[in-house]
Amino acid sequence: MLAGLEMSSLASAGSTPNSSPRIHPTAVIHPKAELHETVQVGPHAVIGEHVRIAAHTVVGANVVIDGWTEIGEGNQIFPGAVLGTEPQDLKYNGAPSQVIIGRGNRIREFVTINRATNEGEATLIGDNNLLMAYAHVAHNCVIESQVVITNAVALAGHIHIESQARIGGMVGIHQFTRVGRLAMVGAMSRVDRDVPPYMLAEGHPARIRGLNLVGLRRAKGMEGSLPVLREAYRLLYRSGLPLEKALQTLRNRDRILSTQGKELVDETGSLQHLLQFLEDSLTQPQRRGPLPVLRRGRQDSSEGEDLEMDD
Repeated sequence: MLAGLEMSSLASAGSTPNSSPRIHPTAVIHPKAELHETVQVGPHAVIGEHVRIAAHTVVGANVVIDGWTEIGEGNQIFPGAVLGTEPQDLKYNGAPSQVIIGRGNRIREFVTINRATNEGEATLIGDNNLLMAYAHVAHNCVIESQVVITNAVALAGHIHIESQARIGGMVGIHQFTRVGRLAMVGAMSRVDRDVPPYMLAEGHPARIRGLNLVGLRRAKGMEGSLPVLREAYRLLYRSGLPLEKALQTLRNRDRILSTQGKELVDETGSLQHLLQFLEDSLTQPQRRGPLPVLRRGRQDSSEGEDLEMDD
């Protein structure tokens, strides 16, 4: 998930004077911090002793980066963001835990990312994510790659967001929750259970509204997965079977047929990922179980297009 950080050309800040045109003279950088020579640091930024920042990353004005924080290549950190500070966890006892951030991320204004709670643990951010203004990422979270987290989203501790998920504005997500690949959570939702991959969830509390068809159509290479995911959705959520029974039925089938009797092929492995996610959500310790579907008779958007946002 996380590319290895290219740190071979890092130099301590003590050998990179603040008179450098890339580092604003009002920035406060600990002499032991390690910054690649191409890193840019804006006015009044503060960078702590144990911070390491790789090439071509831009640190904006008034950014604070503290703790044992490693930041990969080509990230853009906008003014006022605060990364690597102590977790908001009463169990925290001062352990040298980490924040590790990959490559090509855009971390917008006033985003906060806390480090993990215990020694040897890390809050992990992958590659090419967009975290919009005022989002909060708590201790021990994992955000994979190509995720969009919209303004004022609050992620509690130990949340895992899989690649290409989209989280709408002002969403709150309960600790230990997992959001699956290419899932979409509508704005102002309250998410207290796992959001399965490829699904559209919305509400207070959130409920499954249908497949995230817009997201699936936009994602490269996913076109061939739509028919088999449609049939899986029908069986899992619209057949009337309990979820565990529907899962067992799908696992026991040697092939998936459409309602017209045509054999459907899982070209990308998406169906297997969906089934494994649901099984793990139902059985693994600390997992909260999957969100239920919104029942018919209430507002239902099984196509998922009215809640999808542009990105």
